[in-house]
Amino acid sequence: MNKSRQFTRRNFLKTSIASFTTLTLVPRYVLGGPGHTPPSEILTRAVIGTGGMGMNHVTSINAACKLLAVCDVDEKHLQNALKAGGPDVKGYKDFREVLARKDIDIVHVPTPPHWHALISIAAAKAGKDIWCEKPMSRTIAEGEAVKAAMAKYKRIFRLNTWFRFDSPFYGMSVPVKPIKKLVAAGVFGWPLKITLGAKTGFDWKQNYWCGRTDLTPQPVPPELDYDFWLGPAPVKPYHPHRVHQSFRGYWDYDGGGLGDMGQHYLDPVQYLLGKDDESPVHIEAETGPQDRDAVQPWRRISLRYADGCEIILNGENNDTAPFLSGPKGRLGKDYESDIPNLDDKIRELPDPAPQLTDFVQAVKTRSKFALNEINGHRSCTLINLAKIAAQTGRPLRFDSKKQRFINDAQANTYIQQPMRGPWKIRV
Repeated sequence: MNKSRQFTRRNFLKTSIASFTTLTLVPRYVLGGPGHTPPSEILTRAVIGTGGMGMNHVTSINAACKLLAVCDVDEKHLQNALKAGGPDVKGYKDFREVLARKDIDIVHVPTPPHWHALISIAAAKAGKDIWCEKPMSRTIAEGEAVKAAMAKYKRIFRLNTWFRFDSPFYGMSVPVKPIKKLVAAGVFGWPLKITLGAKTGFDWKQNYWCGRTDLTPQPVPPELDYDFWLGPAPVKPYHPHRVHQSFRGYWDYDGGGLGDMGQHYLDPVQYLLGKDDESPVHIEAETGPQDRDAVQPWRRISLRYADGCEIILNGENNDTAPFLSGPKGRLGKDYESDIPNLDDKIRELPDPAPQLTDFVQAVKTRSKFALNEINGHRSCTLINLAKIAAQTGRPLRFDSKKQRFINDAQANTYIQQPMRGPWKIRV
């Protein structure tokens, strides 16, 4: 493993993590003036977490920015990333050493979700902008903390799902923009019901990402720092199914298929419904018993807003409902609809408000990216609400403004779960 040439890991780790709270670094490209980097220079980046999806961040995601560092607690993952990154890239095991480098502008966070908020907040304190994988946070309180940190340290944040502004979104084979135009114009009436099931591809990975309840302790492989991989999560005996490619099946680290793919499906739905500033108030799951450790299959989850709009997640994939339905009409896959002359209506209607979809431009101009910590937190809250409904197995009422459950102390324990020392959310 390569070491930083500026200082040793031992000396650095003597510095308190809390020191980040007193330091707000101004990026090189913002300073201007003699001796400083002009705005036209290529920005620099680091990738923290280089297994699975992390290698895409190393090789192709945001490749317009120069890669300077990669970091992973698994030596094999780290060496693979170093080989792919090129000669200018240095390797690290501890992400805090990466954040201490003043020559890095942007930090990518494709770690398991139980690390997303901690690393994003630490990066913000260190003066970095952040490109974070989905889901944005493992809990609702972590998402709130990420929002607060980006505001306090004036950082630019983007979430790595893009279907609200680019590409045909999952299962529909069409972009969300035309649907947004139709919904905003009231073509289907109000309130609306959105159903995500097999017809729109929502069956993908829903049962695939279940955990196992028969794990027996195994020796930790020598290349993996398992204690660091767990980080804030509770200590549980090592088994290969807990880590790397199958960690999503365990509540401590993610939330099954909901955590893996949910924000891809739900963020464009939130956008087309115009719900970026609110959350559902009634959530209910139909599920069999859920294990405290391992995610198990669920049948159906309903998330209903105060105005009656409803999102149905069909985990059994036996629903024949269209993607969208309202009092005046329906819309299915590939714009199949009972509304006449739908294509003409789409052409005639005004476009939605423009969105900034170039992350480099957002960083250089210090402007909000299209999918940021604010609207991203709301769509991640959809996932976390669905997870909590499945875990509790009963109807829940949620205060959209306070972001807490109403008269349900047990459900609220899932909002902000304990972290194992020394890891804490400090904004």
